[in-house]
Amino acid sequence: MAHRIQLRARSEHHFTYSGRSVLITDLAGRITDTDPVGLYVDNTRVLSRLEIRADAKALRAVSASPVGGDAYLSYEELPESDGIPPESVYLETAHFVGEGMRTILRLRSYAADAVHFELTVAPAADFADSEEAERGQRQQDAATEDTWDEAARELHLRYCHPDLDLGTIIRVARAPADVEWHDGLLSCPVNLNPHGSAELELTTEPILRGERISCTPRTSFGAATAPLEQVRRELARDMPRLTSSNALVTNAWETATQDLATLPYGLPDGPATPIAGLPLYLQFFGRDSLTIGWQALMATPSFLRDSLRANAAWRGRRIDDWLDEEPGKMIHQARGGPLSALGINPFTRYYGDWATPPDFLIMLGQYLAWTSDRQTVRELLSAARDAIDWCDRYGDPDHDGFLEYDTRSEGGVKNQGWKDSGDAIVDERGAIVPNPIATSELQAYWYAGLQQASLAFAATGDLGYAARLLAKARTLKRRFNHAFWMEDLGAYALGLDPDKRQIRSIGSNDGHLLASGIVPPKRGRLMAARLMEPDMFSGWGIRTLSNDHPAFNPFSYHRGSVWPVEQATIGFGFARYGCWDELHRLAEGVFASSALFVENRLPEVIGGIQRDAEHPHPGIYPSSCEPQGWSASAVVMLVQSLLAMVAVAPLGLLVVDPHLPKWLPDVRLEGIRVGSSELDLEFRRTTSGRTTYRVTRRSGWIRVVRQPPPQAPGAGPLGRAWSGLSSLVRW
Repeated sequence: MAHRIQLRARSEHHFTYSGRSVLITDLAGRITDTDPVGLYVDNTRVLSRLEIRADAKALRAVSASPVGGDAYLSYEELPESDGIPPESVYLETAHFVGEGMRTILRLRSYAADAVHFELTVAPAADFADSEEAERGQRQQDAATEDTWDEAARELHLRYCHPDLDLGTIIRVARAPADVEWHDGLLSCPVNLNPHGSAELELTTEPILRGERISCTPRTSFGAATAPLEQVRRELARDMPRLTSSNALVTNAWETATQDLATLPYGLPDGPATPIAGLPLYLQFFGRDSLTIGWQALMATPSFLRDSLRANAAWRGRRIDDWLDEEPGKMIHQARGGPLSALGINPFTRYYGDWATPPDFLIMLGQYLAWTSDRQTVRELLSAARDAIDWCDRYGDPDHDGFLEYDTRSEGGVKNQGWKDSGDAIVDERGAIVPNPIATSELQAYWYAGLQQASLAFAATGDLGYAARLLAKARTLKRRFNHAFWMEDLGAYALGLDPDKRQIRSIGSNDGHLLASGIVPPKRGRLMAARLMEPDMFSGWGIRTLSNDHPAFNPFSYHRGSVWPVEQATIGFGFARYGCWDELHRLAEGVFASSALFVENRLPEVIGGIQRDAEHPHPGIYPSSCEPQGWSASAVVMLVQSLLAMVAVAPLGLLVVDPHLPKWLPDVRLEGIRVGSSELDLEFRRTTSGRTTYRVTRRSGWIRVVRQPPPQAPGAGPLGRAWSGLSSLVRW
């Protein structure tokens, strides 16, 4: 019998968010002065409590839910008192989150007689860093001073820290009567006629680094006037529509594309640059933004365009050991919050990531392939040259041809490849490998980055430089396959340790190699089969580390868990090598796992527990975020992989080789954009097992061509050309 399972990461809280702001409430919608509840702007808790009472009594929760990402609505019943009959007066609380928060308290009476009571609101702000609230332990603290400005009807909460200029202003924008401040309470007398109503509106405006941030959220559930709200609405409007007789895939696509449209950060350098995930990663991450943009290219180029621009603008300019910064190095993260501002951590502008520079090169080529936007590519070429120079000079400090990471910052991240948790890279005995380390996937990213950069430079006229990059890529591929292949294990080493010895652990990194094309074709198909063996494939997805490994832990971050984002990258690699059976099994596992979650929303990380009768769901990594940008983009890329769809916009081509599995007999896509063209496509699996396609609508000049992927059996000259144009790598 099939089990109905409805999981949700962080199921004890609700999240309402916009850009760099997030409101965390309990399930009743309350802001209760308990960690991690509160309103955060730029990783700073600017509102830790907003408790509402009537005649000094708590209200009874009725129902509550986020509405469309950046809004929240809850209903509560007012308690019986001398002025309130039982079950007669209700409070509707609407929160609208932006650069601050607008709160509308709407009181409705259903009583036959007039009612009267005192409504009180108890606000507080503790200015905790989001990391402190997550752990429940403060590393910085100070008193908060409150001042009431009666004329302006504003409550000023000032953080009395000598090195931080932080505050919160709560303004009474509308009220049914005079509002007073006393004993830590905003109080307002309310008198309602029979079946009458009244409203109290509050705005919460943060003061960050001494600057008052004006409240910009919308004023109703239908309005969208602020610039970031307009970006979200445009993204939602432009997302392609997918329909299928498989409702699971249809629903997963709808949730994923809707979530993606809610995640733009609003950076000046690229407004559509997405945040990583909620609630921990509400900031600019270099590799996350690029990965989301790459995986979501079939849905929209906006994420990748703005992510490329933002990464270029934030690239390193100097040598700074505390920040792990070097000229040309792409950023790992740019994080606000008190801990970064005080220098307790280096994450205010941190560069400890070896993956982002080659990722930037890969994504630049992919952006060109889908859009033919040479103007934007030309604007980014100087950043691409800087990234290449960084890889050559700093990324490979011993000049052995491989990228190997190390950490200079005392507060920095130890592991700086794809798996960046401190205990992620372990040898075959389970011991943590010391730095410096040359992980396998970094070499694959560098290989694909060189190829993709060569396309960008060739398309903009620098053929000589493009040829040199291609030659460098060929040399790297040859040397990599010699140094990293483990013949006795039939797999690639996880990396090379400080002594250039192979790290003989089996993990998911091999899937990234397939996506890059660095693996020879015959070996690639062997690797796909290896990744789908029971020690690696849980039934829900491919584990980060084999469950035969002594360090395996299904609920660790990178030592046995399953990452949806990684499944999409690996799935693309399977399609690249024509490993359709493996791709079908993998995609079935991922979409089946989406059915375990509310609204088919894949979280950041799920457990690596084996799928069997005793384990109808795999569990969730305890600190998993949701929604997570690259878990949403993974859904888009998995569909793309099943269709083997890649754009070659400069040539006016869309290349496909669809292989739909039995469990997904049809897919219809409306609104796929390639360059300046747009088309609708329909794919159907026939009774013989072959998948056919037809174009049902076309605008602009675009040809759709069927051709096997580059490393697949039967790939011809066009497939080899596709190899150059689509050396896609990783998540």
